[in-house]
Amino acid sequence: MINVTRKLPRSGLLIALLVFMAVVASARVQDQATTAPKPKARPGLLHIYLLIGQSNMAGRAPFTDAEAAVIPRCSLLNKEGKWEPAKNPLNRYSTIRKGLGMQKMNPGYGFATTMLEKDKTLSVGLVVNAKGGTSIRLWAKGSKFYKDALKRTKLAKETGVLKGVLWHQGESDAKDAKYLDKLKALIADLRKDLDDPNLPFVAGEVQKVKLINDQIRQLPKAAEYTGFAGAEGLTTMDRWHFDARSMKLLGKRYAEAMLNIHAKQKAEQKAKAKKAK
Repeated sequence: MINVTRKLPRSGLLIALLVFMAVVASARVQDQATTAPKPKARPGLLHIYLLIGQSNMAGRAPFTDAEAAVIPRCSLLNKEGKWEPAKNPLNRYSTIRKGLGMQKMNPGYGFATTMLEKDKTLSVGLVVNAKGGTSIRLWAKGSKFYKDALKRTKLAKETGVLKGVLWHQGESDAKDAKYLDKLKALIADLRKDLDDPNLPFVAGEVQKVKLINDQIRQLPKAAEYTGFAGAEGLTTMDRWHFDARSMKLLGKRYAEAMLNIHAKQKAEQKAKAKKAK
């Protein structure tokens, strides 16, 4: 065998050695890139919201082909408990819903698009578990509705942070003068069972039922970190169900109420931290 190193000058030998070392290092980097495990997504990056209630929260408003498209940076918890790109109808994976054909656009669409527009770095995850025609009594702690909503929300929390609850219900309880008491109990139970005593909660007004809406408007004074999405100026397709324009506007109002609660909490945390210094 010919010894090629004898034919190379000292400078040439040094260059050859450097080239060889560079090739070996490059191969190692490529090998590490293909074999190294992919980093796991950090928990807390996904802002999760639970959406519950009756028919308007299930969604009865028609939507266009454009509104049937995937909502960028928004995920929906599916029946396997996994996240998938969110699109209308958002109540499709509810464990208690009526027929799939009845599920259309709900406030979640306007809510998510508004929240995402306000913060371009945000990703939203929706847990939607509503059913039309249900009384608030059916949502009390211990019921199937309550248990299913709790179970799915806890599962979602494994991959994100729960930021609030959206509630739209009351049409079936139009004559209940004690509605606010039941709503306060539901909020307290959810906060306890989801291990968050300050969990934001926003309730939406129903269409032209003064007895219920008067109580919903009292909610911010009756329970801390709560708000309401007003129905003023909204229109319906029938006695109860908001049309597409109103449904999107209602969702925007939910978002604005939720953002106000978040801003209040953030300000209080900042003040508390400043006082502790």
